[in-house]
Amino acid sequence: MKCFSRYLPYLFRPPSILLSSSCHTEADIISTVEFNSTGELLATGDKGGRVVVFQREQESKNQPHRRGEYNVYSTFQSHEPEFDYLKSLEIEEKINKIRWLPQQNAAYFLLSTNDKTVKLWKISERDKRPEGYNLKDEDGRIRDPATITSLRVPVLRPMDLMVEATPRRVFSNAHTYHINSISVNSDYETFMSTDDLRINLWNLEITNRSFNIVDIKPANMEELTEVITAAEFHPHQCNTFVYSSSKGSIRLCDMRASALCDNHSKFFEEPEDPSNRSFFSEIISSISDVKFSHSGRYLMTRDYLTVKVWDLNMESRPLETYQVHDYLRSKLCSLYENDCIFDKFECVWNGSDSVIMTGSYNNFFRMFDRNTKRDVTLEASRENSKPRAILKPRKVCVGGKRRKDEISVDSLDFSKKILHTAWHPYENIIAVAATNNLYIFQDKVN
Repeated sequence: MKCFSRYLPYLFRPPSILLSSSCHTEADIISTVEFNSTGELLATGDKGGRVVVFQREQESKNQPHRRGEYNVYSTFQSHEPEFDYLKSLEIEEKINKIRWLPQQNAAYFLLSTNDKTVKLWKISERDKRPEGYNLKDEDGRIRDPATITSLRVPVLRPMDLMVEATPRRVFSNAHTYHINSISVNSDYETFMSTDDLRINLWNLEITNRSFNIVDIKPANMEELTEVITAAEFHPHQCNTFVYSSSKGSIRLCDMRASALCDNHSKFFEEPEDPSNRSFFSEIISSISDVKFSHSGRYLMTRDYLTVKVWDLNMESRPLETYQVHDYLRSKLCSLYENDCIFDKFECVWNGSDSVIMTGSYNNFFRMFDRNTKRDVTLEASRENSKPRAILKPRKVCVGGKRRKDEISVDSLDFSKKILHTAWHPYENIIAVAATNNLYIFQDKVN
């Protein structure tokens, strides 16, 4: 990643939401993006409860540049709107998170969750159909046993390839508050689901029972000072996980120490600079995302203005701090009034943990090279994403005279925001969700 601006863009729109960006509905807004462990599949979830899975094109000698393209593989309705009659509460169908399970056979499995229910989906291919039943005819109707005079051996006939998505497990009734995270354990037998005050541990085979491993709910809710914002398992150690809070702290827990991990093993928090203290300090310090590096050595956290990288062996302060959009510090008052200050931006590592990426406003997304300390701002928009065009770096002018290729901070469109991004686990291919559009960029190939 020597030159961040060298990306080859593609723009994808799921077939069920082929609407122009000027007339999309709330249900079309993409709410999560996730590559599977090989990078061959890419899943998106939206506010309408739908999951769209894209599959990577197979390499062709005639068209080698098409190797990076992703086409729609499967589309299905994961969640429906529900109503909790006991609490008079409407439960949205919006997909909050998608997590893939490692592939064990020809089928693919993924977990998807809305505010209350986690579902395990199986995505499989079928290119043969059985024929020659004895007890039912070709239309599926049951035959009269008296009319059966001979036995037939059923056979499998070729048919057009069909991709099926079927729900295999439904994990429900375990969360009082809204689920904000799910994470699959490295033992591939368990996963955890996290809401504002509790973290539950599930076995993938058992749907009627979960174990509460973190509970920060006080006896008196008036004493509540912080909530859980995100959580993730360690990529290699099945007993270790972290969770972040709205106060800007990260707690690392070891399940070997206690069944209930209310007492953390490590506590990561950066002391606040008194000179920067303001009315908005507590809001902008809230962590919206936490991610382990692929190596398991580092943690990355995203708050409103910065991305921080922490060494697991150093709790006192972050190893690296990157300013995402520090030019918005003077705009916090107006961002508070229009509620943008509460936006939850995600962050991702590249496959080698050397580059990190996160989103911003005006459909901008930022990349930071940890080795060279270089950074770049790129834009995902329909106007500048012509096929095989090279993305040009964008710059934001804070004050003084504005150059021709710069954009003024007062001209930024805060309704256009990139909250959800994903990076291919091995290659320089990224997926960026901008409202109801999904952009896929790859390294420039000469």
